[in-house]
Amino acid sequence: MSNAATRTPAVTPSPARDALVADLIATTGRTAAIPTPATGETLVDLPRSSAEDVRGAVSRARLAQVAWARAGFAARRRILLRAHDLIVARREELLDLAQLESGKTRGQAFEEVFQALSVTRWNAVKARTVLRGGRRRSGIPVALSTRIRYRSKGVVGVITPWNYAISLAAMDVVPALAAGCAVVQKADDQGALSVLALRRAYIDAGLPESLWAVVSGDAAEVGEAVTDEADYICFTGSTATGRRIAEKAGRRLVGASLELGGKNALIVLDDVDVEQAAADAAHACFSSMGQLCVSVERIYVQRRIADAFTAALAARLSDPRIGSGLDHDADYGSLATAAQLDRIRGHLDDALEKGARVLVGGDARPDVGPWAFEPTVLTDVAPGMRVLDEETFGAIASLHVVDDELEAVFAANASEYGLNASVLSGSTRRALRVADQLDAGSVNVNEGYRGSFGSVDAPMGGVKASGIGRRNGREGLLRFVDPVTVSVNTRVIPLPHTGREYARLSGPLVLLARVLRGIRRA
Repeated sequence: MSNAATRTPAVTPSPARDALVADLIATTGRTAAIPTPATGETLVDLPRSSAEDVRGAVSRARLAQVAWARAGFAARRRILLRAHDLIVARREELLDLAQLESGKTRGQAFEEVFQALSVTRWNAVKARTVLRGGRRRSGIPVALSTRIRYRSKGVVGVITPWNYAISLAAMDVVPALAAGCAVVQKADDQGALSVLALRRAYIDAGLPESLWAVVSGDAAEVGEAVTDEADYICFTGSTATGRRIAEKAGRRLVGASLELGGKNALIVLDDVDVEQAAADAAHACFSSMGQLCVSVERIYVQRRIADAFTAALAARLSDPRIGSGLDHDADYGSLATAAQLDRIRGHLDDALEKGARVLVGGDARPDVGPWAFEPTVLTDVAPGMRVLDEETFGAIASLHVVDDELEAVFAANASEYGLNASVLSGSTRRALRVADQLDAGSVNVNEGYRGSFGSVDAPMGGVKASGIGRRNGREGLLRFVDPVTVSVNTRVIPLPHTGREYARLSGPLVLLARVLRGIRRA
C-alpha cells in the first residue's frame, strides 16, 4: 500500500483569495465553482469574463502600453526588480495557491516560484542589451548609414494552462512587459488564483494595473476574443487547440508563439548507475504527476541493464509518498481535476485491454484525495495503444527495452511530437552524442527536464507537432518586438539618379563588391 503524506489543507473562506479574484476583468455576474484537488471542496467561486470584457481590457491596455513603451528600459527594470523582491517576500502565499489549485507537491510548487524569480530577474537585467538595436552594415559603405531599432508589438494575448500557472505566466508575460508591451492574459480556471497573486506582486511594484489584465472564462468565448484582439499571441496547451490558434493568427497576419503537446522520451544507456537512473527516471516522469509538458512518458532502456533498471524503478515507485499537504512531506502530488483522472483511466484501460502490463502503480488513491493516482509504469506497450500514440499528460509512463543506441534514437524520434527528450549515461560524451540525434526542442543529459526548463538564458520550445516559436532567452524577448531598419543617405558619395550616373558608378561598385569578397566582408 502506498504511503500518504498526512497533512491535508483545510479549505476555509479567505479574504485574501476574495481580494485576488476582485482583480479579474469580469462583469457578467456569473461565477464558476473551482475545486481543490486536495479535498474536492470548492476553493473559490471564480468570476466569468465575456468577450466584451476582453475587448475593454485590450482597449485600456493599448492606452497604457504607449506610456509604458516610452518609459524606457531603466524604468521598466526598476519595477521588474521590485516585483522580483515582492515575489521572494510572498513566496509562501504563492506556494500555497499553486498547491491548492493544482494538487502538486511543495517541491514542484517551489520550482514554479523559483522559475518566476529567474525569468523576472533575467528580463529586467537583459532587456536593454538584447533590444537596444544599433548600427548594421549598409548596402554602400560611407554613402549610406544603417541602424535598427526595435518597436514593441503592442498588446500581447497570453493564454496559459493550469498545470504550471505561475512559471508559464512568467515566461510569457514578463518578457512582454520588459519589451514594452501590454498583456491581456486568459488564465485557466484551475490556475487563476496563482496568476492573480503573481500579477499582484508586479502591480504593487509599480506596474500600471491596466498594463497586465487577467480574464477568465470559456475558451470558446474568452479565448477566442483574446486571439481576435491581440497583436501577438502566446499559447501553451494542446496541439489541437494550438493549430486552431495558428490558423487564426495566420488569417490576421499576427505572430504567435505556441508551446504544444509532448510525448517525451528518456533513453537509459547501459553504463548508468542503475539506482541513480531509477531515481532520475521516476522524477522525470512523475513530477507534478506527469502533468507538465516536458515530463517523460516513454522510457527506452538498453537490454544489458533492463532487468536491473526495471527492478530498481519498480522498487522506487512501489511505496510512493503521495499527498497534497502544504509542506514538504509528499514526494508525489495529485492529479489536478476529475477530467485528468478520467483521461488517465481511459489510457490505462485501453492499454491493458490491448495487452500491456502494469509494472508498478495502476490504482487511484481516494484515501489521499479525490483525484489522486499512483505513479504508474506499463510494460508490453505497443503501437495502437493510446498510451503510446497520444499525449497522456499524467501519472503513466511506458517502459521499453532496446538493443542499442541506434534503436533507442529511432524509437524516441518515432513520434509526431518533439518537445523534450532526455538521456541518462555514465559518460557525458556518450550522452551528448546520442542527444545530438534526437528530434526535440530541448534535450537534457542526466536529468529529466529541469536543466533546460530552468535555463532562462536559453530558448525553450518544440519541433514537429510540439509547437512553433521559443520562450526564454534572447529568442523569448525578440518575440515581442518588430525590428525597424533606419537608413540614412550621408551624401558623402552622391548616389545615382539618371542612367548616365548609374553607368559611371556601376564600375566602382563592382570593384567594391570584389574587394569586399576578397577580404571576406559581408
